[in-house]
Amino acid sequence: MASRGRAEIMGSFPTAHQRVVDELGRRIVGGVWEPGDPLPVEDALAAEIGVSRGGLREAVKALVAKGMLHVRPRTGTRVLPPEHWNHLDRDVLRWKQARDATALLRDTSELRRIVEPEAARLAARRAGPEDVRALSDALAAMEAAAATPGRNGYVEADIAFHRALLDAGGNRLLGSLGRAVEIALEHSFLISTQTPGAVEASLPGHRAVVQAVEARDPVAAAAAVLAIVEAAEQEIIRSPGMPGGAPGDAV
Repeated sequence: MASRGRAEIMGSFPTAHQRVVDELGRRIVGGVWEPGDPLPVEDALAAEIGVSRGGLREAVKALVAKGMLHVRPRTGTRVLPPEHWNHLDRDVLRWKQARDATALLRDTSELRRIVEPEAARLAARRAGPEDVRALSDALAAMEAAAATPGRNGYVEADIAFHRALLDAGGNRLLGSLGRAVEIALEHSFLISTQTPGAVEASLPGHRAVVQAVEARDPVAAAAAVLAIVEAAEQEIIRSPGMPGGAPGDAV
């Protein structure tokens, strides 16, 4: 999974446009330009990055759409504060991960605690045969990957399981949320599964979710998925892959 990582999610060969968007986005998230600051003069910034003025303008448009920049006549292009950003945007998630991975782990854990138990309740009430099959198939893929020496494909299967759970409730907004936060989930799962024994320990909880959804037991489904999230938080704290080598206030 580590070899696939984020490169495959966003594409193995980012376009010239994406490279410029990445450069500007990383600078904004990294605090090179503070909220309210104007971007440098267009000609100078384009020359510094090595892009045409047209290419720079297209990248600026992309960041305006993400809520990171604001363009006005006379005042020019200015950086917006983080509360305006689309924090579910895949690019913004990548930049935040690179800037402060620990904060992203904390935010992801909190979001999961808020969303996944209720999603499990809905799934237990509404899931159809195809939804249960998707959960079961993802669980089978997790079990197969866990049995291989390198556990290749485990994190992908784990992500597929939790996305299937969000889809199974029949709420399209929840389904879209699962796809939006895939990068954040991948980052969290890559860290939590590095603790010795974590992969094997996680499987019974996932089986319990499938069983509860099949049994139409919302309370059991919610409890099972909350137990998974809580266990992952503890695995992250103990993980040798924890950013900075220490848990701090990650979860």
